[in-house]
Amino acid sequence: MPMDTSFATSSQDAVLALWRPRLIRLATASDDNDGAHDLNHLERVWSSARTLLAALPQADALVVMAACYLHDLVNLPKNHPERRQASRMSAQAAVAQLSALDFPRGRLAAVAHAIEAHSYSAGIVAETMEAKIVQDADRLDALGAVGLARMFHVGGQLGRALADSNDPLALQRTADDSCYTLDHIECKLLRLPATMQTAPGRALAEERARWVVAFRDQFVAEWGAEQGSAKTVP
Repeated sequence: MPMDTSFATSSQDAVLALWRPRLIRLATASDDNDGAHDLNHLERVWSSARTLLAALPQADALVVMAACYLHDLVNLPKNHPERRQASRMSAQAAVAQLSALDFPRGRLAAVAHAIEAHSYSAGIVAETMEAKIVQDADRLDALGAVGLARMFHVGGQLGRALADSNDPLALQRTADDSCYTLDHIECKLLRLPATMQTAPGRALAEERARWVVAFRDQFVAEWGAEQGSAKTVP
């Protein structure tokens, strides 16, 4: 006779429902007015994570949810000298704040690792399924329509030009997203699908990356440069 998992599922849903508003309060306690890393971003990351969890039910959903909402507790600007340490700082802050709320102690280390490993710039290997899901979910939010909106938002914050006037696709120069926002597509976004840790995460990333390429080609066509596409999605 197959095992009845309805009670376990109901119990997990109750735990998630209990902790979600608490996590949101922690995440929004300090509003740094960053439209690219606000509550909407956290909600999208959790939404993507839930999609991945549906395909990977062996992962601890509470750990994943906590890491999704708290991964940007310390949000340093892209050009900050300690940017690579932000995920470690966020993990430390998350553990301290969750401990004060009596979050299950046995899950704190897993939450901390998932937060530390989510960062692209930190280069920390995701060693658990929960960390892999959080990393994939966060990177998915850098791709697609909203991801491009976030990219241009950050580029504006940092005072970067939209694109190189004469070579927007960086065919005759080295792509440099510290100068040109559009170069971020080549420097990072199109590399994300290959870094995805889960099969469903990679499928979603590849789909969104194809849309990013289509947008970039349309952007260049309107920009006025007569160049072909510099890179296709693998």
